[in-house]
Amino acid sequence: MTHPSHSELARVVRDHAGRLAASLVYLVGDFAAAEDLVQDAIEAALAHWPAEGIPQRPDAWLYTVARRRGLDVLRRESRYREKIALVASPAAPEADDRLRLIFTCCHPALPRTGQVALTLRVVCGLTTAQIAKAFLIPESTVGQRITRAKRKIRDAGIPYRIPAADELGTRLAEVLAVIYLLFNEGYLSSGGHQARYRDLTDDAEFLAALLHDLMPTEPEAAGLLALIRLHRARAAARFDRSSEIIQLQHQDRSLWDHEVIAAAGRLIAAAAALKRPGPYQLQAAIVACHAEAGRWEDTDWTQIAVLYDILLYLAPSPVTRLHRAIALRYVAGPAAALREVEALAGDLNGYHLFHATRAELLRDLGHADQARAADERALTLTVNPAERSLLRQRLNWT
Repeated sequence: MTHPSHSELARVVRDHAGRLAASLVYLVGDFAAAEDLVQDAIEAALAHWPAEGIPQRPDAWLYTVARRRGLDVLRRESRYREKIALVASPAAPEADDRLRLIFTCCHPALPRTGQVALTLRVVCGLTTAQIAKAFLIPESTVGQRITRAKRKIRDAGIPYRIPAADELGTRLAEVLAVIYLLFNEGYLSSGGHQARYRDLTDDAEFLAALLHDLMPTEPEAAGLLALIRLHRARAAARFDRSSEIIQLQHQDRSLWDHEVIAAAGRLIAAAAALKRPGPYQLQAAIVACHAEAGRWEDTDWTQIAVLYDILLYLAPSPVTRLHRAIALRYVAGPAAALREVEALAGDLNGYHLFHATRAELLRDLGHADQARAADERALTLTVNPAERSLLRQRLNWT
């Protein structure tokens, strides 16, 4: 046995928690009870492994602890004999039911906050305290969300299964949206106390990779995984030592992980070969255009604008139109881009990046006073410390 670091311990728990939960749901037939058994096993691991080391078979260790606790629970149930025969088997589970688990945690009948909390707790093995710390909310709030989600699964009779073919597309989109939300929260947090949360981006990539492994012929799962990895490949250059944002055009590209970028490009190509384009594939392709450019000046803005056009066709949204306008700035000039941005005022007046983008374009066109007013408006609409610092810098420069 080896004595693990905190990050290694977290990785091992995360790698095995989902499989353990999936197997226990199948065995005990109760989602909430299985989730409680998993957390008991994880808490036991966190208590013993730092001093004793990670066992050679962590999955078997966790399963044994959960099984013992499960026997105690099942003995109190009226139909315990049949279930005890299943749970009493000493061998660790081999069947991988994690896909059923993911779809259950992300069922559309659950509120998004419940989906996120339950997925982190059950699939990733995070404790309630860890989830609360990541989202800067009280532990009691997280506990309530998880309890409500489990109660909804029980009371509504939500099935523990992979969706049928005729509903798979919609349900898969819901799962992808939960993972994407997790990544965005970690990559540039909406919280006001720190700029980013590395643990949530780790968990988002873990979930995306797991989903891709379990559904290798779903191109959007591959697209989301590529998108996350492309962003993370550039993470070392995104902030300076003072946690200030370094904008893309000023980043040191030698700090980017070019092997990961190349691998993500291959993942995008493999997804494209399936000929079922989707929003995550297109977003990944757009980020790849940035990541594969050797210099800012080499960025293929025309290709990026075309990709945004396709993305708008498949998944129209004001935010996507805003990003397309940013690309248009480098294709047709700031005046054309500003016209596109101004047309979004009704939809995005409460969105800080709308005003920050408008400020940049106004500054390009020599309208310094209007640019300053737009930056001031943007500053009132974000609580992220890194974004606020960048906006303050702009205001000091003008």
